Amino acid sequence: MIAPVKSGKALKDRYVISRVIGRGGMGSIYLADDNRLAGRVCAIKEVSQGGDLPEDLRAQGRDQFYREASVLARLDHPNLPKVSDFFSEADRDYLVMDFVPGEDLKSLMDSARKKSQFLPAPEVMGWAGQIADALEYLHSQDPPVVHRDIKPSNLKLTPNRLIKLVDFGLVKQTAPDEVTVTVIQGRGTATYTPLEQYGGDTGHTDRRSDIYAFGATLYHLLTNQPPAEAKQRFLQADALERPRLINPQINSSVEAAILWAMALHPDDRPPHIDAFRQALFKGTFPAMSPAATLAGIPLGRADQVLAAAGALLLLIALVASVS
Repeated sequence: MIAPVKSGKALKDRYVISRVIGRGGMGSIYLADDNRLAGRVCAIKEVSQGGDLPEDLRAQGRDQFYREASVLARLDHPNLPKVSDFFSEADRDYLVMDFVPGEDLKSLMDSARKKSQFLPAPEVMGWAGQIADALEYLHSQDPPVVHRDIKPSNLKLTPNRLIKLVDFGLVKQTAPDEVTVTVIQGRGTATYTPLEQYGGDTGHTDRRSDIYAFGATLYHLLTNQPPAEAKQRFLQADALERPRLINPQINSSVEAAILWAMALHPDDRPPHIDAFRQALFKGTFPAMSPAATLAGIPLGRADQVLAAAGALLLLIALVASVS
């Protein structure tokens, strides 16, 4: 883990570091004051290109950073923090964005759990509508932008009750030839990560990967219990407990939609956010889909057997977990 920038240092002769608000293996996230705009506080995400890497690899990493930062800077949506600047100093790259005040949804869920309570379902569904709006916007870009790390701790509730989807560390832009790279290597967070994403940057992730993570996030928020990981579910078909068995207050159609979104095989999930939205809020499911019979066990053919490609991805994941 690289040493963070010291408090008081000015980056780009403009952003004065106040304190570290997050740490990771490739850098830190800082709270900073913008000395060109009095009173403006921003968050700065740092990515180290690794001073011990060969020059060509560092150059490739920096090119990747600028490609990703350019994509993020074009995004403009009320449920996304606005990226306002990006630059490099020495062997570190920096992404400047709005600082989002408030608590993340994981903290709110943990607080409710400590009181032996569930978060109010109507409130969670209100948040879900905002998350769906953000994802619909990202996925409607040309080409689509996939976040790849949706989870309760990456969702913040601002003081004016607006949800913000933060941390673009794993965001990727999908291209027709599927040749894509990301600035920060990673596979998301296991609890919310679909099986196809375990291939890292070579995994065939698309919009349905975000839908899986969205469903897993709602599962956790409504039950106070993290869902079984995709790897475990591949090996044990009944590992995923139905949400209503944990929290009977969950609407049956909401449970059905969540389990549809969490189908192991991408082809068994909602094809796009609007389909998931219709199922989640209106109980509308496509005829002949596994989700149409969600009063039973709605996980489709993916929970019975995966294609050979799925098995290969699992093998890669298992090897990576012991390496």
